[in-house]
Amino acid sequence: MAKETSLLTTIDGRIATVTLNRPESLNALNAALAAELGDTLNGLARNADVRCVVLTGAGGHFMAGGDITFFREKLPQIRAAGSTELEPLFEDVHAIIRAIRSMPQPVIASASGAIAGFGLSLLMACDLAVAADDSVFTLAYCHIGASPDGSSTYFLPRVVGFKRAMELALLGDRFDAARAFDLGLVNRVVPEQEREAVTLELAQRLARGPAKAYARTKALLNSSLEDGLDVQLDAERDAFIACAQTDDFAEGVTAFCEKRKPSFV
Repeated sequence: MAKETSLLTTIDGRIATVTLNRPESLNALNAALAAELGDTLNGLARNADVRCVVLTGAGGHFMAGGDITFFREKLPQIRAAGSTELEPLFEDVHAIIRAIRSMPQPVIASASGAIAGFGLSLLMACDLAVAADDSVFTLAYCHIGASPDGSSTYFLPRVVGFKRAMELALLGDRFDAARAFDLGLVNRVVPEQEREAVTLELAQRLARGPAKAYARTKALLNSSLEDGLDVQLDAERDAFIACAQTDDFAEGVTAFCEKRKPSFV
């Protein structure tokens, strides 16, 4: 019998769908899943035929955070060795986040059920997010005596503001999809039975779009979180000039003048 994989990847046309596949644990992150997810995303980043990536979870849940049983089993080693025991896991976790933010393709989180701990970090790292209306969110780390990881302290204050970030991180309260939408954590909230269709519609729109322009737009928005205005203005200039030399730009300008929809390569 073939060994079950903790990750399922399918490519349909220009859209890659990556499914977290540990439904028995609500797709909780363990070492194997962390390593496989990072490798998969980096591989997709190099695939020029893939124009959009969808990240979702099996079994009706996105991700219920880290696998707490792993930490319980490793407690003696963690207390004795500390960084030596945990650093390999963090290297893989960080590789996931860096892959999502640096890959040229837009990444859509399509989430339902439990979105907790690193699951929320993962969702925030994605470019867009669609959530089922019955989803439940929580940062949760404080409940196990830990501080947040997986880029959540980077993205959370930038998305929701400093005071709300403190509240979500320090109290660890659960909140629903409507609240997540109000906070700016997700772009769409839809009934669960419509989530896949809405996600696919977004993915298809992105897959038909100007890939090089999307890649430069994503890079510009990433750099805007750190760079000053003058640096950002220069980066915008350089990116626009690079886009203007592409076939997509020629098609977009021509289509606009001809009053038709563009057909990007």
